[in-house]
Amino acid sequence: MHGWVVFDKPLGMGSTKAVGKLRWLFQAQKAGHGGTLDPLATGILPIALGDATKTVPFTMDATKTYDFILCWGESRDTIDAEGAVTAASDVRPSRAQIEAILPGFIGDIEQVPPRYSAIKVDGKRAYDLMRQGEQVELKSRTVSVHSLEIMDSKDDYVVLTMTCGKGTYVRSIARDLAAELGACGYVSFLRRTRVGSFDESSAFSLDDLEKLCHRGGVLEALAPVQAVLDDIPVQNVTEIEVHNLKQGRAIAASNSHDPSEIEDEPFWVLAMEDDVAIALCHLRSGQLWPKRVFNL
Repeated sequence: MHGWVVFDKPLGMGSTKAVGKLRWLFQAQKAGHGGTLDPLATGILPIALGDATKTVPFTMDATKTYDFILCWGESRDTIDAEGAVTAASDVRPSRAQIEAILPGFIGDIEQVPPRYSAIKVDGKRAYDLMRQGEQVELKSRTVSVHSLEIMDSKDDYVVLTMTCGKGTYVRSIARDLAAELGACGYVSFLRRTRVGSFDESSAFSLDDLEKLCHRGGVLEALAPVQAVLDDIPVQNVTEIEVHNLKQGRAIAASNSHDPSEIEDEPFWVLAMEDDVAIALCHLRSGQLWPKRVFNL
């Protein structure tokens, strides 16, 4: 069982539990997810089964889109609905006031992750340390926010949508927006609507997947292993080249790979035989060197 499932994670389920549930449903030998999604968040959690786990890093780096509600009036220690109230305020920013500061949160920005997060400090998760009563100070990091827009605005809350790069915390954006406006706020609703090329249109709920498994239709929910590799150049290979790649030997690269266009290191190329992914290769000195070989 090899491929990707675009799972619509329900509220309250952790990412690790979601992976375990789908691995059991699909009877897959290996499984992994393409980017943690908090238990209090719903939405797109891509889950890799079998040899698709070899492509997980490409999903981790993918652009993601979130819809969230920032509620005014209270600050909470976790910056979400579960946390304890730490401050209160009567400030209710207007839509115009919010729109005026949004440009400062777009582009490459510095962001301090929430102290209640899975980031490790001296080998321990920050949220574990916080729950043990230890104070955690996390360092600022550079993240990329491609867009941040208001979808709706009321007296007590604002609904926003954000498209961003890896490592961006919605809760930190909410915290910093509130601080910039002199208000108190926390995230009361969070939904991830897109991860790379995966969106809600191709997502399956847990109920959907259980029904498919019950009638033996699990393959209907599987996207191919290469579904997350749509930005990677493809080279079609012959039967002999397939054999060499699977033996760990390099093959000649196609002339279609222009060295002048190679900016990233390593430069990945996906070797395909018809519609079957054979190997992810590094292009070097006119040759493709197999780095991740698929056994499909």
